[in-house]
Amino acid sequence: MSERIICGINTVNQALARRPGKILRVYLQDNLGAERLGRIADELVKHALPTERVSAAVLDKLTGGSRHQGVAAALAGLTVMDDYEALDYLGGLTNPLILVLDGIEDPRNYGACLRTADGAGADLVVSGRSRGVDITPAVSKVASGAAEAQPIARVANLARFMRSLQELNIWIVGTDERGPGTLYEANLTGPLAVVMGAEGKGMRHLTREHCDVLVRLPMHGVVESLNIAVAAGVCLYECVRQRSKSAVT
Repeated sequence: MSERIICGINTVNQALARRPGKILRVYLQDNLGAERLGRIADELVKHALPTERVSAAVLDKLTGGSRHQGVAAALAGLTVMDDYEALDYLGGLTNPLILVLDGIEDPRNYGACLRTADGAGADLVVSGRSRGVDITPAVSKVASGAAEAQPIARVANLARFMRSLQELNIWIVGTDERGPGTLYEANLTGPLAVVMGAEGKGMRHLTREHCDVLVRLPMHGVVESLNIAVAAGVCLYECVRQRSKSAVT
């Protein structure tokens, strides 16, 4: 059975609360203080999971040097959808909201995007298999449980997948500083995919060509753009606002 490591007290606690059946074992640093142990002890007792006491050096190696706070866990390999599984899943939804990430490489930004997508109720987060970061302990820690709860797909060809979304009548909105209209002028109430470009580079040319419309975020200060995770939060919650208003009216 494949497995992966998550770390950090809050991340492990979230996994214990949401998906205890996926946890194979929990690692605790052998000199873990009473205060930190107390923050996770109740969940450990409740689920009676195998627990190992290990040194800080072993935890450092398991987590790839992430800040583990003396706590880590091994999970059964996360199920990440491929192209066909993702399209089949989306085909069963009536009004999907999708976040598409084109070439995101920073684990902290990817984890923050997963956390935001989960908070906003996005149905799927999509990235390219060959041009993007995988789910690592660092990603899971920043995501604070969202990496285990948020539906995720990694696809072979992002442009081809976007064409398939359009065949499902999903409108594709790309974010670009050169977009002719602002985010707030766009209709975000129907089946929708929001596309965000990579840090510093933006969307690739082929990705941009497959968007139905390009929008920009109004920038009133001296900076030219926002961090991708912040921009994703602004976009997704504008979708939430418009959809909530549409549902009421």
